[in-house]
Amino acid sequence: MTQVDVLLGLQWGDEGKGKIVDVLSPQYDLIARFQGGPNAGHTLEFDGKKFVLNTIPSGIFNEKTMNLIGNGVVIDPIILKRELDNLKAAGHDPVAKGKLAIARKAHLILPTHQLLDAANEAKMGKDKIGSTLKGIGPTYMDKTGRNGLRVGDTTLPDFEERYNKLVQKHKDLLSHYEFEYDLKEKEAAFFEAIEFIKTIPHVDSEHYVNGFLKEGKKVLAEGAQGTLLDVDFGSYPFVTSSNTTTAGACTGLGIAPNKIGHVYGIFKAYCTRVGGGPFPTELDNEVGETLRSVGHEFGATTGRARRCGWIDLPALKYAIMLNGVT
Repeated sequence: MTQVDVLLGLQWGDEGKGKIVDVLSPQYDLIARFQGGPNAGHTLEFDGKKFVLNTIPSGIFNEKTMNLIGNGVVIDPIILKRELDNLKAAGHDPVAKGKLAIARKAHLILPTHQLLDAANEAKMGKDKIGSTLKGIGPTYMDKTGRNGLRVGDTTLPDFEERYNKLVQKHKDLLSHYEFEYDLKEKEAAFFEAIEFIKTIPHVDSEHYVNGFLKEGKKVLAEGAQGTLLDVDFGSYPFVTSSNTTTAGACTGLGIAPNKIGHVYGIFKAYCTRVGGGPFPTELDNEVGETLRSVGHEFGATTGRARRCGWIDLPALKYAIMLNGVT
């Protein structure tokens, strides 16, 4: 039986993971995203065209490679549909070609999750974490609180009833904030996207991935964000809401620890960070500005300028230790 190789970031994200996955994808039969959500922005550029993948695995441009959105990922149906529509318009249609599957156990980001995200950040003021406002945190909160909706729920006859129940809970929470909102437009787009997602194969990722391994096929698990944003081992509370380390590949896909093979750790020759939180080697001067300008250090998802600084070797050694980089 083969093992699952893992590719992830060793800094605060934006290390260039998507590009490396795209280069390595011809060597693999399956590329599987295992955590995070549309806060990721994996940028690929070829044939004069630029593609930013938020949820879809970066192996999507390899004709022979299957792609899986794993159970550890949180999915915004609207953003996923937009991603796939844009790919189709550019001549890439993984759905029609049968090259994309989604884990039934992956949780859904609702429009009200994004409202909660925005309301909370606004209330925190200068102490805000620097959220991408994509609803990632509130969705993971509902997941651990056992309130969330999953991809597999969309095929149930009472899905809309479950949706309304969760939305009412969110509205009750929003009533504690001084925050105005209008749900109608977003809700219409959400349910349209849900119908689209139903056309993509839903799988049990634990059986799906292990099935590839039993057949001797090669699997690469693709991480999002970076090790120093891990909810347990990152610079808490200025972190993301998932486990971005190698261990996250096990729970985010349904594979045993002894099924992990090579671990590829990606890092840049300098450091960048988006949002708040500690950054010991940050250069808040002309040198930092030069790094930002030459390196095109602006968020692929948010467009925000990234904070730049020298490479942090102690932090890098820490990340290598946590992930068992081979």
